[in-house]
Amino acid sequence: MSSSNNTCSLILFFFSLLLLLVLDSVALTSLNSCPSKCGDIEIPYPFGIGKDCYLDNGYQIECKNVSRKQVPFLSISSKEVVNISLPSQFIDGSMSQGSLFIKSPITSSNEQEFGPLFNLTGKGNSQWLRAKQYATVEIEWSFRTANLSYITSLGCIDRSECICEDRNDSGIIYATCGCKHGYRGNPYFLDGCKDIDECHEVDSLDRPLYCYEGSCENLQGSYGCRYSQLPAPVLSLMIGIAMLILIGVGLCLYMCIRRLKRINRKKKLFKRNGGLLLQQQLTSTQGNVETTKVFTSKELAKATENFSEKRVLGQGGQGTVYKGMLIDGRIVAVKKSKVVDEDKLEEFINEVVILSQINHRNIVKILGCCLETEVPLLVYEFISNGNLFEHLHDESPDQTMMATTWEMRLRIAIEIAGALSYLHSAASTPIYHRDIKTTNIMLDEKYRAKVSDFGTSRSVTEDHTHLTTLVSGTVGYLDPEYFQSSQFTDKSDVYSFGVVLVELITGEKPISFSRSQENRTLVTYFNLAMKENRVVDIVDARIKDDCKMEQVMAVAKVARRCLNMKRKKRPNMRQVSMELEMIRSSPEDMQTHEYVSENEEEREEEGVEVNIEVDSRNHVAVTSPASQYNVAASSSSWSDVEPLFPSQTH
Repeated sequence: MSSSNNTCSLILFFFSLLLLLVLDSVALTSLNSCPSKCGDIEIPYPFGIGKDCYLDNGYQIECKNVSRKQVPFLSISSKEVVNISLPSQFIDGSMSQGSLFIKSPITSSNEQEFGPLFNLTGKGNSQWLRAKQYATVEIEWSFRTANLSYITSLGCIDRSECICEDRNDSGIIYATCGCKHGYRGNPYFLDGCKDIDECHEVDSLDRPLYCYEGSCENLQGSYGCRYSQLPAPVLSLMIGIAMLILIGVGLCLYMCIRRLKRINRKKKLFKRNGGLLLQQQLTSTQGNVETTKVFTSKELAKATENFSEKRVLGQGGQGTVYKGMLIDGRIVAVKKSKVVDEDKLEEFINEVVILSQINHRNIVKILGCCLETEVPLLVYEFISNGNLFEHLHDESPDQTMMATTWEMRLRIAIEIAGALSYLHSAASTPIYHRDIKTTNIMLDEKYRAKVSDFGTSRSVTEDHTHLTTLVSGTVGYLDPEYFQSSQFTDKSDVYSFGVVLVELITGEKPISFSRSQENRTLVTYFNLAMKENRVVDIVDARIKDDCKMEQVMAVAKVARRCLNMKRKKRPNMRQVSMELEMIRSSPEDMQTHEYVSENEEEREEEGVEVNIEVDSRNHVAVTSPASQYNVAASSSSWSDVEPLFPSQTH
């Protein structure tokens, strides 16, 4: 019961204290003679010590000696005062309330009133509070009045250093006055708010609070900082260095972004140009993949002087070839394919895959490729002496040496036959070239034959035929049975090689408009001469006097067998190679046989009509009644005689 009475007494005490702190009306006077401190505690007006030094009894402070020390007490409650603060304005313009901090003793009678505080502060803090035997209580205070004239009497209206705020609550005005930001003092005195000299404000380590690295200038209600200016040359130098740093950082960022874009673009081009397909094909083959190098676009641009026209060796149906020099000094031929569509891309990848598997002295060696460019690039060994077509059919003086020697022609035929025999039977996977012609037979500095241009080649794994929906090849070299059926076999390469043999014997082009209409094609012209037993009459005049005619006749019979209209009756390239070797070594012992009679061959020729029609514009049309397919235009023109590896530019 006594505990409940104590609680009620404490509540009434605080309520009465708040009521006593509210003022109805009073006039402020000068209080300069009143004590401003009690011990170490500041006692600002409206609180005061002594008569006429406080606003009213609610603000009276008694200064008592406790243990030889002056301690302030609030007179109406005999509570020790810990601190008194006046209202003030924050930097954002808001006002803080005035606060009174008093000690409230904790006894067994009023301990229940602080129970929630004990629970919130934890076990350790509650023990500390009990040891101290008191708690500090903060009480906010303000003036209460019903007359606005009292607010004006406070002396802060229309003044720059202090400000008053009031709020109306049911007709009762609650007013608070405080010094503005940048001022310090007592707003309840006339001119009580004084300007703060920020330039002399220091922290606990005696360091300036404001303008730490500059010169401070005190202003009314504020301050300014001035920093020493550097000499003009030093300032200019520093600005220049800063600009250089900014430019350097900008350039680095630009180069990094550009490099990333270039890398991403090269990756996209590599993928678009079949790089992934190429890697897959190379890993799936049995060839020596390590020998095929992937060049960067920068390397090949440097090797060819940025693909200068002066470096162009020649152009063909599938691309342009440039002469280049690698960084290690090797001379190479760089083949730049035409704009890539899906069909051309397949041809390019096919050429890389096939050539990477081949290692033969009479086949052009591929050194690597580049897939980072708009169009893919192939890098071959450089063949310095042009191609067979130029030496057989061009009239320039520097191309006539080989044309006058039958022994050299026979050796070249044997080398071509050996290369094709290797492709058909000795390679890890049988390979059909599909475009054998004299422009694709390169000659090195010693006039050794090198078979090139494998863009339309195909490797065969299961059977020895390849069925296509689009016939490809060159008119004059095209196997008639392949043209009819679209079924390419090793015997189709044999037929094309037979045409090359006839070119070596006669020196004639596969298609010629200087011959009569019925003899437009070299095969028809040759077969007619064989039928009429006048091969000697069509032998190239440049070799006729110095050649061994029995060798020429033996080779002519091999050529006729290669050109048989029925592929089953043609020899394979291995047989052809062996027979040509025997002809060169002992022609007198050669006994060649006709596999078909002349009458039978005539009937075969009647069974297949391959007509070459020429209009007034020298356009060529190839027709066959039995074929339902089209001839590929990319490499089937009779005029496609410009080589991919022509003779070295002088």
